[in-house]
Amino acid sequence: MAALEYTHEEGVATITLNSPPQNRLSGELIAGLGAAVQDLAARSDTRVLLLRANGPDFSYGGDITTWADQSADAFSQQIAGGVALTNLFENLPFPVVVAVQGYCGGGGFEITLRGDIIIAADNASFCHSEASIGVFTFLGGVQRVAERVGRTRAMQWAVTSERVPAEVALSAGLVNEVVPAEALESAAQAWVDRLKGSATLAHAAHKKLLRAWSEGGVAAADALLADMAGAILHSEDAQGCLPAAIEAVKDGRPRPDFAFGGQ
Repeated sequence: MAALEYTHEEGVATITLNSPPQNRLSGELIAGLGAAVQDLAARSDTRVLLLRANGPDFSYGGDITTWADQSADAFSQQIAGGVALTNLFENLPFPVVVAVQGYCGGGGFEITLRGDIIIAADNASFCHSEASIGVFTFLGGVQRVAERVGRTRAMQWAVTSERVPAEVALSAGLVNEVVPAEALESAAQAWVDRLKGSATLAHAAHKKLLRAWSEGGVAAADALLADMAGAILHSEDAQGCLPAAIEAVKDGRPRPDFAFGGQ
C-alpha cells in the first residue's frame, strides 16, 4: 500500500495521505508528495486539487523517529528540501482544497496551511505540537497562522501546543467551513465541483497577488497588477466570455454564466 495516492482526471487532481492511523510524514510519503507536486507544477491542465487523508486523523506530522540521530547539517538540508517542496505546493497556479478530519498537527498542519480552502470536520483539531518536543514549526506554520488569524493567536497556539477545535478555528478565520464529520467528503467535493469549471487563471492571479501581499504588503501586490492584467485579458477564457458580457451590458441584462476552459 502506497503511503500517498495521487490521481489526475479531467482537470481534477487528488492527493491522499494513505498511511493511517497517523499519516506521519515518512520519507516514502514525502517522496510521493514531491513527485505529485512536481507533476502538477509541470502540467497546464489542472483546474483544482483536493488534498485529503485516509483514516480517523489527517496527520500527526513529521516522522520524529528519524530525527534524533541526524547531524545538524543533514537535518537542515532535510528541512530545506521540505520548505522548497511546500513552497512549490503553496504556489501551484490553481485552487487547493484541503479536507481535514480528526487530529491535524505538526507538519500535517503546516501543509494544510499551504492550501487555499480548508474544510474541517467538526471532530477536527489543529495543533502546533513542535514546542512540546523542544523544536519550532519547521515548515513555516507559525507565520502562516499569523497571516490568517493574527500574531496573538499564532503565538499562543505555538507556545502552548494546544489543540484548537474546528469551531474555534472557524471563528478565528483559520478555516473556511466546518461540517459534520460524515459530510466532510461531500462538502469537499462540492468545492471541487464549484472550482473545476471556474476561472482558473483568475484564481491563479489572486493567489499570486495574495502571496506578494503576504511577503511585501499592498505595494508589492500592486506592482504586479499592470503586467498581469494585460496577460489575462488576452487569455482564451477572458476573450471567450467578453463579447457576451459586453452585449449584456449594452442590453441592460445580467451577464450570463460562462464555461471556463482554464486557458
